Formats: sequence, C-alpha cells, structure tokens
Amino acid sequence: MDLFDQDNQQQPLAAQCRPKCLNDMVGHQTLIGESGTLRRLFESEVDQSFILWGPPGVGKTTLARLLADQCRAHWIEISAVMAGINEIRSAVEQAKISQQQGFRTVLFIDEIHRFNKSQQDAFLPHIEEGLITLVGATTENPAFELNRAVLSRVQIFKLEKLSTDDLSHLIERTLDDRAIELGSDQSLIIQGLADYADGDARRALNAIEQLCNDGHKKQIRLEDLSRLGSRPLAFDRNGDQFYELISALHKSIRGSSPDAALYWLCRMLEGGCDPLYIARRLVRIASEDIGNADPRALTICLDAWQAQHQLGSPEGELSLAQAASYLACAPKSNAVYKAYKHIRQMVKNDISREVPLHLRNAPTKVQQQQGYGEDYRYAHDYDEAYVAGECYLPEGLATHRFYQPTDRGLEARIQDKLKRLHEKDKLSHWQRYPSVAASDSVGEVDL
Repeated sequence: MDLFDQDNQQQPLAAQCRPKCLNDMVGHQTLIGESGTLRRLFESEVDQSFILWGPPGVGKTTLARLLADQCRAHWIEISAVMAGINEIRSAVEQAKISQQQGFRTVLFIDEIHRFNKSQQDAFLPHIEEGLITLVGATTENPAFELNRAVLSRVQIFKLEKLSTDDLSHLIERTLDDRAIELGSDQSLIIQGLADYADGDARRALNAIEQLCNDGHKKQIRLEDLSRLGSRPLAFDRNGDQFYELISALHKSIRGSSPDAALYWLCRMLEGGCDPLYIARRLVRIASEDIGNADPRALTICLDAWQAQHQLGSPEGELSLAQAASYLACAPKSNAVYKAYKHIRQMVKNDISREVPLHLRNAPTKVQQQQGYGEDYRYAHDYDEAYVAGECYLPEGLATHRFYQPTDRGLEARIQDKLKRLHEKDKLSHWQRYPSVAASDSVGEVDL
C-alpha cells in the first residue's frame, strides 16, 4: 500500500505518512488490536467522548482523525495553546450546522490540558446534549489537569511510547515506500534511527527527512546518523515524566540498588533537571529511608548539596552521585519516618494535652508555688544519665512507644539500649506514677 499522500508532497514526511486506517498504525495493540477497546469503539460508532493521554509522537491526533473518518463525522480541530472561548463558540456553531445536515461533529482539542477551568466548562453542555463528540489529546495526566466535570463525561485512554520494534517496523516501511537505499548496514541504520527516535514516530520520520535532504537524496549510510546529533532524552520538568524519574530514583535507593540509583540520577541530570532539586530529594531520602540506621547519610547528603551549590555543574554533580550511591548501600530504616508520621497525625487529631507539672519551667515564684518543676529529677545525676521510671509524655500517653528501632545498622544498638532502659523502668515500679501499673511490656503503638 502506498502510505504517502502524493497530492501533498510539500508537507513534512510525518504528515505524508499519517495512516489512513487503523491497520496502518503501529503500536497500541491493546487499544486498537482486534479486540482493543478503541477499535470496538470505532466499529460500533458509539458517541463517546474521550481523552488520549500519552507522550508526543505516538498517534493521538491520528487516532482522533480516524474516529471522525470511521463515523463519517464533521472534523473540527483546535489547539488549546492558541484557542480560547471564541474558538470554542465558533466550533459549536459549526457543529449545529453539521447537525442540521445530519452529520456528527468530532471536536478535537490538542493540548487540552492548557485550557483553564472556564474554557473546559464551556463545552460541557454541548457534550451532554450530544452536539459534539469531544476528543482531547494531552501529554499531561488528565487527573491533574482536567476538572472533575470533564473527567466524569469522558473515557481516558493511555497511549504508551512506541517500542523499538514498532518504530523499526515504521522506519522500514517508510524507507521501502520511498525506495531509499541503506546498503549492507540496513539493520544497523534502522536500529540507530529507532534508538534516536526514543518512542516518538514523528521524530523518526523527521530524522529520515533530514538525512534525505528533504527527499532529494535516496540513500542513507551508517555514517549519516552522526548528523542527527545526540538523542534527546524524554524529560518533562513539570509533568509526569519528571515525577516518574524522581520516583524511580527514590525507590532504587530504598531498594539498595546503587546502579539503578546512578542511572536514574544521570537520566534526570541529562534531561535538564535542576541538580539542587535532586540534592534536596537526597536529603529527604536520607531521613526517610535510612534514618538512624546510618546518621552519616544525612551529613553526606548535606555536604553534597553544599558542594553542588558552591561548585555548580558539572563538578558538583559528582557529589550527588556519591551521595546517591552511599544512600543505596546504607542500612535502611524508616522507623523515624513512621514514628514522625504517626505522632504528627495523632497530634493533629488529639486534644491539647497539658505539659506535666514536673516538666514545666518555673522562672517565677508564682509558678513554683503552683508546682511547676516540682520533683523533676536531673538526668545527668543518675547512672547512664537516665532516670528510671520517669515519664516525659503527657497524661494518657505515658506507656506509649512510638519510635521502634529496627535491627539494622546503628539502630540495632539503639534498640538494645532502649530495651535495657525499659528494663530499668520496670524495676522502678513506676514510683512516679502509681496509677499506672507495672507490666512486663510497655504499650506500643501499631505504626
């Protein structure tokens, strides 16, 4: 089949190669395969609005066009980058005329996440009455970018980046159709183009066009690939890709994989992420996932942050690599993190418990007369600087143990010490708080 529009040779190659039917598309087989959800939607001609969510160059616009063709519907396309309320109103008026002529209208909105709430609300009644079938395309997570009223009226289909095999098939098909020669290095050239495209069909076709000098050259050699420059890495400084990468970095460190941690660190740096943001996240990880199992981790991360701040890139980035690899190899404990989260939530929902009198400061005679600081025992005057049986929590929480150290790293020694001190508490018979019966175990909070 000739995949190219011979009447539009002045168009970019990506536009010329736009598929004319579902069978010409590559990838997304779970959606457009024989039993795919989108294919069934196309074939049944159901009047269902939907959002296509996925990275650039995976066929969002093409799928929307194919739906309109399948349903023999009037096609209206607007871009949320340039359009506003007036463009929406104009589209609605066109849809009314098409409806009078017996045609459905598919309103395709590219970059729909760029519409604000009032603009999104403008087409809601027209979706309700069936005047338009809304198809939106977005690279951002619709759950975060679209209002709830829109989300309740549409289906969301997630389109993944194209695989290397899908891109290789597309590239090979394109080269064959245009009779472009590759010589003996055919497989290497196709693989190189697919790797360069990194899941983006438009980028692959643009690369072919560039190497063929706008279609005048009919051959590509392996050495020509160097003209493409470095492959751009997928990275969105404010979108899903950003949070997916930082999540991968965090989870790799938590999972004690220094290789993976360094990989995701480099992916973020090469993508243009602010190194100081990464430094801040490493500090957070040091407290959340290592904690007292290795307190040096926090110091190392703070030092790396300072080094990055003072040296800048690229010298400072090596300190981030050192910190990330150290965190990945360090013993892990989230005991402090769990205790902190639990107590913070409890304090938020709890009553305002009074500070016990013996813990209150008494700088005036009036406060001394009221019992402030009375019977307070100075810990340094006791063996191991510990007052057995003393309580420092408010009334009602005396027997609670929130912080429960693990048996990893330094926390193993902390755990042993707290157990030994707890034995001293039991032996004191709770002389300071006779209303609390001595027991074999101190009450622990399930974290």
